[in-house]
Amino acid sequence: MLCVCVVQANSASGMNVSDECKIKFLELKAKRTYRFIVFKIDEKAQQVQIEKLGNPEETYDDFTSCIPDDECRYAVYDFDFTTEDNCQKSKIFFIAWSPDTSRVRSKMLYASSKDRFKREMEGIQVELQATDPSEMSLDVIQGRVNNL
Repeated sequence: MLCVCVVQANSASGMNVSDECKIKFLELKAKRTYRFIVFKIDEKAQQVQIEKLGNPEETYDDFTSCIPDDECRYAVYDFDFTTEDNCQKSKIFFIAWSPDTSRVRSKMLYASSKDRFKREMEGIQVELQATDPSEMSLDVIQGRVNNL
């Protein structure tokens, strides 16, 4: 019972976000150094850390192939698109990936740390929560920017 209480106390505030996460996110946002970043919670270190950096020329398929099928992750993706007025734009998507097949503890940890993580990553423009690959397909991403 004591263990559960400790987990709840830690979960309420969310995991720390490593400085490297913040720096790389700023580089993605300001300099477009990366197309995407995949983040993983390291329970031993009690913080969110970078798992994968995607080069600017990588595609959305390259990005989705980096997301594990049965483990939770956070990710940001810089999505380029053309508006109806033929303007080139981009939006930074935050994707909270929490597949049904992942461990319950992992889902709880990611859910309780999400708000703190988003606060640390200033500049996220669109949020997407997905439990199945179809919920974060390219069609879904394009649909979200068309509705902005």
